[in-house]
Amino acid sequence: MSAVRTRDLAKAYGTTQALAGIDLDIPAGAVYGLVGPNGSGKTTALEILAGLRRPTSGQVRLAMPEDRVAYAPDAPEFEPWLTAAEVIDVAAGLLERPRDRGAVANMLHRVGLADAARRRVGGFSRGMRSRLGLAAALIGGPELLLADEPAAALDPGGRLEVLELLAGLAGSVTVVVSSHDLGDVERICGRIGVMARGRLLYQGGVGELLAQASPALRVVIRPPAGPLLAALSAAPWVRDATQVSPGELRIDVADQDEAERRLPGILAGCGARLIEVGRAGPSLRDIFLDLTGTGPPRGSRARAMAGG
Repeated sequence: MSAVRTRDLAKAYGTTQALAGIDLDIPAGAVYGLVGPNGSGKTTALEILAGLRRPTSGQVRLAMPEDRVAYAPDAPEFEPWLTAAEVIDVAAGLLERPRDRGAVANMLHRVGLADAARRRVGGFSRGMRSRLGLAAALIGGPELLLADEPAAALDPGGRLEVLELLAGLAGSVTVVVSSHDLGDVERICGRIGVMARGRLLYQGGVGELLAQASPALRVVIRPPAGPLLAALSAAPWVRDATQVSPGELRIDVADQDEAERRLPGILAGCGARLIEVGRAGPSLRDIFLDLTGTGPPRGSRARAMAGG
């Protein structure tokens, strides 16, 4: 069963086409990741689903009443003189779903703001406001949560907390998470939509998308790796090569057979001291760059790192 379906959804701002006819299909109870580079149309899509913008054309079908849809924007703003607890209390009141102090306190605890409940939000950091925005969206008990870059302003520990909170909603709440961080999406989403320039380039399971990955090799040598990266950038069978940690290389290859034949000669020619070689896991990041056309030309990252 679909919680959200759109058909030929389009939005134009004058001559700018923000959405160019996208067909979203989001299963009920799923944690769905909407990913794409800045300007791809993610926020516009979420705002239309939230009822904050009208589409130029197309259809939106929601399996829940409009008052059961909650939106947590990328950079929420609140009255600065209110405390965090008062913001949540006001949000529940506006939704005509008042909550007692215990419920408000519990919600602030869930988003990591228990210690800031009585602080005025005018002094909150952007990350704290993001957490508060998420709490304000959840306090009404939504069936659909639309979260725009919910972890973008958080430190690594905070990101993990928020991501675990969103993942924990699966099954009871349909969650749509907009993000350009593929690590976040891969961690919590079972289904994703990849957007670029207002178009939906892929929609489906994360596993199915990873299965489309080009073959890749993992090579570990004694540093430095600059000469090897430079040599790999010139090899016609190398799509891309990056140094993920000192001496550890990931090589995305266009021809697996050619790579197996030619790699030993390149290693020997560079005088590389080989420690380990094997297959690398698929990279969602590389698939994303290929789909969106935002990646550098083949070998450019290798050349850049070799010269650094």
